[in-house]
Amino acid sequence: MCSSIDRDEQDYIKKIVEQISIQMRSNENVSDVSKVQNNCFFDCVNDAVDAAVIAQVELSKCSLKEKEKMITAIREKIRDNVYNLSQKELEETGMGRFEDKVAKHLLTIEKTPGTEDVKPEVYSGDDGLTLIERRPFGVAGCVLPSTAPSCTPIHNAICMIAAGNSVIFSPHPGGKNTSFEAIRLINEAIIEAGGPPNVVVVTKEATIQMANEIMKHPLIDLLVATGGPGVVNSILSSGKKGIGAGPGNPPVLVDETADIPKAAKDIIDGNGFENCIQCIGEKECIVVDCIADLLISEMQQNGAFFIRDKNKIEDLTNIVSLENGSVNKAYIGKDAKIILRDIGINVGDDIKSIIYEVPADHITVVEEYLMPLLPIVRVKNVDEGIKKAVKIEGRRRHSAMIHSRDVRNMTKYAKAIQTTILVKNGPSYSGVGLGGEGFVTMSIAGPTGEGLTRPRTFTREQRCTLCGDLNLRSGL
Repeated sequence: MCSSIDRDEQDYIKKIVEQISIQMRSNENVSDVSKVQNNCFFDCVNDAVDAAVIAQVELSKCSLKEKEKMITAIREKIRDNVYNLSQKELEETGMGRFEDKVAKHLLTIEKTPGTEDVKPEVYSGDDGLTLIERRPFGVAGCVLPSTAPSCTPIHNAICMIAAGNSVIFSPHPGGKNTSFEAIRLINEAIIEAGGPPNVVVVTKEATIQMANEIMKHPLIDLLVATGGPGVVNSILSSGKKGIGAGPGNPPVLVDETADIPKAAKDIIDGNGFENCIQCIGEKECIVVDCIADLLISEMQQNGAFFIRDKNKIEDLTNIVSLENGSVNKAYIGKDAKIILRDIGINVGDDIKSIIYEVPADHITVVEEYLMPLLPIVRVKNVDEGIKKAVKIEGRRRHSAMIHSRDVRNMTKYAKAIQTTILVKNGPSYSGVGLGGEGFVTMSIAGPTGEGLTRPRTFTREQRCTLCGDLNLRSGL
């Protein structure tokens, strides 16, 4: 456990461990059986955390090979249940697309790193040898989003097990049943692989009050939040180690050198994926004027509906925004045809995105709308486009895209926008490994600076130095 835990808390942990050890030896019920139940669902935060503390002690005794066996079991269990999980998520949240959810689940289990990501570092020289190991924090509290209520706990669980942490999850009320099912499957897989019960735990109710209890609990050592600015601010003010994956507003910039047909397809594929509920998705398109008409035409050939009528654009703006300027949550993650239907335009299922031209200060440009909307902003040249993109991105440091064949333009854009993810000549989701190289993440920690989270993100370094010995390259 972290050094910040005081003596009383250490005694409390010791008492819990002693209690479970007695039960394991005698195979009899102790007075508080809820602390050792195997189904990972608990009535209150305290009981869930107590169980996670015990599980983390047992997990710390497991070898890397045993942890990897648990992770493999999770991957296989989710693969066997991928269609049911995807359908359950779609039915509960009403956001996104079934086929995209299947792809997202498969990506999560295939490209989330495991124990290979926590390899030690070694320094050897005349003064001896130093070993740097990555050690667990202890018990992590993870706040889940409604936009990825099953992929996020799956990704977090794999990372946390590889790092050696146990986890208490705090599901979003809007996706709690999907999260519950994913957590149940994860726990089941761990136990079937020979791991301890309750490495992942959750309370039977998903409320803001319970989320706050988790953040404040003295035995929680690490907090990870995937969601909006409110929850990220909460963990940052908790006094604990906090990793926050906040919102984005990713712009895509298209210059005159781009492969326009490919750029159009990539942009609509990225914006239409999961109806753009992912924070990495293209939220607005900034295009150099001389090729804008061609780009719009190609987008229409790839599943975009172009609204030309300014009155219809105003109607669209009015239904997706509330009077106070906030986003109308009723349309988050909804199909483009549903949004268009509600402004009097009927289209078929082949329409994935809604495109329209507006100025750079339009509300759907400067604010993040988790919908298949793609406002288009014309600029005179790439330099103006870069300046506008930086302003629109709003220093969120999340994601951005560019389509260009000019390396200098790509370099200028990268230096100016400074996002965690920058995709060049591809759809946004290639930045997290879908059709692009590299590992996947479900928590992009822009606000706290960790970037794409992985197992090593959830560890703390321990440096062990041996003076004088085990340097075999010099001396006698």
